[in-house]
Amino acid sequence: MEAIYIRRSIRKYSPGPVSEEDLGEIIRAGMNAPSAGNEQPWHFVVIDRRDILDRIPEVHPYSGMIREAPVAVLVCCDLDRVRHEGFWIQDCSAATENMLLEIADRGLGSVWLGVYPREDRVRGLRKIFSLPENIVPFSLLPIGLPGEKKDRKNEFHGEMIHRNSW
Repeated sequence: MEAIYIRRSIRKYSPGPVSEEDLGEIIRAGMNAPSAGNEQPWHFVVIDRRDILDRIPEVHPYSGMIREAPVAVLVCCDLDRVRHEGFWIQDCSAATENMLLEIADRGLGSVWLGVYPREDRVRGLRKIFSLPENIVPFSLLPIGLPGEKKDRKNEFHGEMIHRNSW
């Protein structure tokens, strides 16, 4: 539960690498997300080349912080794996959130950069990464050592709970 409360959107990164072990466990967390009919429609593109990371803000207007991150992961959907129409969005969202929680649990920082359904972002990232037509870029996670400190989160609002009816 602690990872849920400490996970915050980190947009500033300190110098330093992300270990291969950390990166592997982050992706493992994504792959262990629930998915409709257990179809697991995701693929993950690990980006650790500075020249590629620096190109991303050209096609994603809110990704400037990626220039400070040592690595990023692009979460994609393989439409050829989708058997339950439309649920891939939830599947890739669950994978993204699992990864964000694992990132926080490991003392690293990240922010969920939305890609899909913004067609300009989808098209731009498809081009940068030479993605086939059946692969849809969904979300992008820069990952690094946090360069900012944010307080523990508490977003509980009792007035948003309804029992048996509105």
